[in-house]
Amino acid sequence: MGISRRDFLKLSGAGAAAGALGAAGVTSANAEEKEALRTAGSKKTTTICPYCSVGCGIIIESKDGHVINVEGDPDHPINRGALCPKGASIQQLRENPKRVTVPMYRAKGASEWKEVEWEWALEEIAKRVKKTRDDNYETKSILKSPDGDKEVIVNRVSALASVGSAAMDNEECYLYQKMLRGLGVVHIEHQARL
Repeated sequence: MGISRRDFLKLSGAGAAAGALGAAGVTSANAEEKEALRTAGSKKTTTICPYCSVGCGIIIESKDGHVINVEGDPDHPINRGALCPKGASIQQLRENPKRVTVPMYRAKGASEWKEVEWEWALEEIAKRVKKTRDDNYETKSILKSPDGDKEVIVNRVSALASVGSAAMDNEECYLYQKMLRGLGVVHIEHQARL
């Protein structure tokens, strides 16, 4: 029996379509049940990625206190479900055995870090910030101009600086800025610009 070129193309197309459907996972109605998804029964939480100032929306799925899945939020107006590699790996922020979860301190001249209490660490930071501010506070400065030098009031500290975080919301940034300005800090930057 002879086969025409038209019949050959029809049979080839049907075979390719059947192969594609099989590879795509289309099964017959009699196929046995597949195992449950690992995310079944998990709690979904929407949040914002902390890495940069873009503000991509993320859906985090957790079960038994552990993050089990991270994906972009398709309903979020900024990223519409897409995530960069850093955002996609956000699970490692929580589920990482090498993650430091307590304050660490390395004394001057020491080669090893040691765990310290939160209260001690915050107290030490406060003492050092106050000492630096007190030792370097400027009340007046000389303003040079073509008309002659004149003394102006500045009330600033040039020995302290701050790099902000994109994980802070507007209200947190406002309060943080007020605190820094209250200390007299003038070198204030944001990590998204670096």
